[in-house]
Amino acid sequence: MKKGLKILLIIGFILAVVLAIGYMYKTSTKELDKYETADVVKRDIVTKAVATGSVKPRELIEIKPNISGVISQIHVKEGDVVNSGDLIATLKVIPSVSSLNSAQQQINSARITLSNEEIQFNRTKSLYEQGVVPKQDYDNALTSYRMAQQNLKEAESNYRIAQTGVAPGLENYATTQIRATISGMILTIPVEIGNMVQEINNFSTGTTIATMADVKQMIFEGKADEADVGKLKEGMPISVTIGALPDEKFEGVLSFISPSGEENNGIVQFEIKADVKLKEDIFLRANYSANAEVILSEAKDALSIETAHIRYDDKGEPYVEILKPGTEKYDQPVYQKKMLKLGISDGVYTQVTAGLKAGDKVKIFNTDLEDGTAGPPRRR
Repeated sequence: MKKGLKILLIIGFILAVVLAIGYMYKTSTKELDKYETADVVKRDIVTKAVATGSVKPRELIEIKPNISGVISQIHVKEGDVVNSGDLIATLKVIPSVSSLNSAQQQINSARITLSNEEIQFNRTKSLYEQGVVPKQDYDNALTSYRMAQQNLKEAESNYRIAQTGVAPGLENYATTQIRATISGMILTIPVEIGNMVQEINNFSTGTTIATMADVKQMIFEGKADEADVGKLKEGMPISVTIGALPDEKFEGVLSFISPSGEENNGIVQFEIKADVKLKEDIFLRANYSANAEVILSEAKDALSIETAHIRYDDKGEPYVEILKPGTEKYDQPVYQKKMLKLGISDGVYTQVTAGLKAGDKVKIFNTDLEDGTAGPPRRR
């Protein structure tokens, strides 16, 4: 009797284990076969090329002296708006010994020439008055004499310029007075009173006393990746966002695409430029960091799904599996494979031009259970 009871208990235990395993397997199967779904909906899809850079004046002007010296006065400050010809700074010339010697030699030479021409003129004049030489000889001698007088005046003026930087009678236009060459805003003044400055000449680029620009004419200048450059064309509209003004957008037109790229950290980028349309009530400072977006393609009210939900078969053809209507309440819902034709993609959503309709429910594959492979999940 006891032996029979023991056998019954063992059989009961085995049945309980089998039932438990069966239940766990069935539950696991249901969990594997039930997926979340995503609706196929209509939305606007826009593909864009993005470039990073900054906004700058169209033309930056460097104000440099035509004579070397020391800054004695600065008449403007950064941010001032000036007109062409306005006084920027004043120099005090420190005479160069070699320049003074050269100028003095020119004076000496001019005086000798003038003395000789004066003697020749007086001789020719006397002969002309006696009727010995024709009037043409007299006129030629007079012209040479007057030219010698003018050359002496120029030599003396050059000496004065070498000594003081100012020619007699031209104090208001002296080279020691540094003036604006355009109308615009003073952006930087990289010198101070007392600084030595170098003139611009064949051997020196000269010292920049100020930089200025017309800040009413601004451009965007930035870098675009090579993957996007082939899709860009001059004349395309752009939208510029300024880092310091995140709530504002400025429209513009693409005006330049570099024919040559530059590699940076393994990425080839191309310089682009665009004219920016300014807003009257907003002041854009030079070198504000900015991003520019160029619309490459656009699909309005396009049937779409999330790009991550698209699968690809062995031939590389895109497809999804959609829930068969009416089977969503089954323990094992039915999914149908649908081959797709795709349109544009913004990286998050992709346009579907054929294969689906609005309201279809697309299976979201459990990539953790599938080890990242496409297709239905594997049984355990």
